[in-house]
Amino acid sequence: MFDDLSSKLQSTFKSLSGQSKITELNIAEAVREIRRALLDADVNYEVAREFTKKIKDEALESNVLTSVSPGQQFTKIVYDELTGILGQERKEIHFASNPPTVILIAGLQGSGKTTFTGKLGKYLKSQGRNPVLAAADVYRPAAIEQLKTLAAQIDMPVYSIEEKDAVRTATEALDYARKNAHDVLIIDTAGRLHVDEKMMKEVSEIKRVVNPHEILFVVDAMTGQDAVNTAREFDATIDFDGVVLTKLDGDTRGGAALSIRNVVQKPIKFISMGEKLDALTPFYPERMAQRILGMGDVVSLVEKAQQEFDQEEAHKLQKKIKSDSFDLEDFFAQIQQIKKMGSLQDIAGMIPGVSQQMKDTEISDDALQPIEAIISSMTPDERQNPNILNAGRKRRIAKGSGTSVRAVNDLLKQFQQMKKMMKTMTKMSRMGRAMQGLKNLTGRM
Repeated sequence: MFDDLSSKLQSTFKSLSGQSKITELNIAEAVREIRRALLDADVNYEVAREFTKKIKDEALESNVLTSVSPGQQFTKIVYDELTGILGQERKEIHFASNPPTVILIAGLQGSGKTTFTGKLGKYLKSQGRNPVLAAADVYRPAAIEQLKTLAAQIDMPVYSIEEKDAVRTATEALDYARKNAHDVLIIDTAGRLHVDEKMMKEVSEIKRVVNPHEILFVVDAMTGQDAVNTAREFDATIDFDGVVLTKLDGDTRGGAALSIRNVVQKPIKFISMGEKLDALTPFYPERMAQRILGMGDVVSLVEKAQQEFDQEEAHKLQKKIKSDSFDLEDFFAQIQQIKKMGSLQDIAGMIPGVSQQMKDTEISDDALQPIEAIISSMTPDERQNPNILNAGRKRRIAKGSGTSVRAVNDLLKQFQQMKKMMKTMTKMSRMGRAMQGLKNLTGRM
């Protein structure tokens, strides 16, 4: 996602880094390159033109600070404008003061509405809510079964009826939610391959009878400018509250994300990357702007880690690192925790600088399987004491894991290097705290 755009923007910033100051000439050249990069990323022409005009005006009016290079200052200007075009700040779902909160999901067929309905249910459940899903997509074959399958994975009820009556399904689902103390009702509606009068009339009628507190328009980011046009038509009909961008992990240039919010003036509330039910992320404009500019997204990475890592286990792990007793069993456990955080490609993209270094490298989620297989082929004693691994044991482990002795040796070598690095980082952290304490002490003297 945004890899080409990020690369081109950073190339533009780099060209300014050698300049002694920002001038009208180098600004014009940089702005021209940015506009070209945006259009290549399938950003709406009017949006790209207005965006680059703001950058140019801001750059010409700014005075370069003595401690900041022109490249850095121009990057800051682009970042500020990019954050603005993406929505400035996170917009939350509006919850009713008197439950249940009704959330209506709309969009074209194939945009990922049903999968998103399940993902949103899981996300809200993790926030302490008690959702129920309504299967109002009564036309698409197996749509109801798909929703029930997704809901079963997260232990969540689905309300459906035998008749092909979406309005009745939504009405009865609302009564069901009230009677069974569900504080959120998420209604999955039908879509078509294109916008048509029948679909719009039905979703408008559902909106009228259930009076939703939140209407979310789900759009496939891979459809580019068509996504913007579809969003415009849906907004004119049902006046939705927010946008959900799906399939951002696919072969997309990202233009829809930069265009939709500006064209329909409605916030992007969630982005979805991957088919797994936990592959849903609240949309933060400033974080997305950082990722587009190659700055990573450390905050989201930390939040993902906090969701998956147990504080008590983390404290135990820190003690083991300090005492040099971190072993392959601990390493294996950490791999399992990392896998829970989501796609390895997505995680790498959140680390500053890594996304650009690995822009031409596909990181498969299967990349950790050989490591897991090798460690799983060891005995408990071998995992706890890797030093006892002689040539015979390594041959047995290689055969059992379907790898090679070289792969086993490489893993052991990397594990030892990682242990040294972790111990060094722990020492540096203690030294840093000691230095800060000394600084505080001397500052008071």
